[in-house]
Amino acid sequence: MANLSNLLTEFKKWLDGDEAQVIENESAPVRREWEEFLIQLAREVENVMQREMFKPPGGPTYIPPEYLVFLSREDDAQWQGAKREGLERGLNYVLSERVTELIGQNEVQTQSFGIELRVDGSLEKGHFRVQPVWDTSSPKTEVRPRKAVRTEEVEDAQSSSAAAAEDDEKTRVRPRSALFTVAIKRDGSTEMRDFYQPRITIGRGSKDFVVDLKLDGDLEISRKQVVIEKVEKGYSIRCEGRNPIEVGGRELVQGEQAEIDDGGAIRIGPYELRVGPRAQIEAEIPEQQRE
Repeated sequence: MANLSNLLTEFKKWLDGDEAQVIENESAPVRREWEEFLIQLAREVENVMQREMFKPPGGPTYIPPEYLVFLSREDDAQWQGAKREGLERGLNYVLSERVTELIGQNEVQTQSFGIELRVDGSLEKGHFRVQPVWDTSSPKTEVRPRKAVRTEEVEDAQSSSAAAAEDDEKTRVRPRSALFTVAIKRDGSTEMRDFYQPRITIGRGSKDFVVDLKLDGDLEISRKQVVIEKVEKGYSIRCEGRNPIEVGGRELVQGEQAEIDDGGAIRIGPYELRVGPRAQIEAEIPEQQRE
C-alpha cells in the first residue's frame, strides 16, 4: 500500500508539472519503466479530459464520463489480471483528484467517470490513444469467450489509408451506380444495401458512434465493429470490435485485416454479409429471401 501511495503521489506531482529534480544520489529511487507508462497514460487521459471539458453559461462543468484507452497488443499483454485492475484503479483515483483541482470551486455535472482498457492491433508498443465517450446510455459490447486461441502468426496488413486521406480532400462526385452492395442476412431474410462511397463502417452504432450500416439487436457487436474499403481488386475488411469476426472462413480479431473478392462472405455475430456488385449478389440470393 505504501508503494501505491507513493506512486500516486508521484502521479499528482507529475500532473501538476512539479517534476522531480535530477537524481544525483545513486541510492535514491528511480522511476521504473511501467511507472513511466502509467504516468504517460494519465497525462494523455487528462489532455483529452481538458479538451472535451465545457461549461455552459450559468451551468455546471461537464466532462466525459467514460474514457476508452487503447493499448498495443504488446502492452495489453503486459497489463493483465491484478496488474490491469491496478492500472485502471490508479488512473481513476489520480484523475478524480485532478478533476477537483481543474474545476476548483465550480460545480461539476459529471460526478464520476470510468476508464476502460482495450486493445488496438494497429498501435506500436508504447503507443496508445484515448477516446472519450459521452453517451454512456448506449449498452456496452458484451465480449464473448474465444472458441480457440490463435497460434499462427498473423501478418500486420497495411491499409491504404494514405491514399484515402488524400482522396478526402477532393470533391466527391457520386457515380450513377453504386460502388458495391452489401447483403445482410439474418434469420432467413436478406436486406440489400447499396453504397456509393469506397469506405463504410458497420456496427451497432450510437449517438457517439455513427456508422454507415447499423446492425441492431446483439450486444456482442461493437458500436463500430467493421470497416470495409473498396480496393483495386476486391475489398479490404478490418475488424474494429472487441469480438472477432469471420472473413472467408478466417477469424479476424480486433485490429486485424484481410481482403476478399466480389461475393465474399463476412460473419458478424448472428449476421452474414456478402459484398460485391448488386447483379452478382442478387444472382446468389433467392428472390423470396430478399426483403
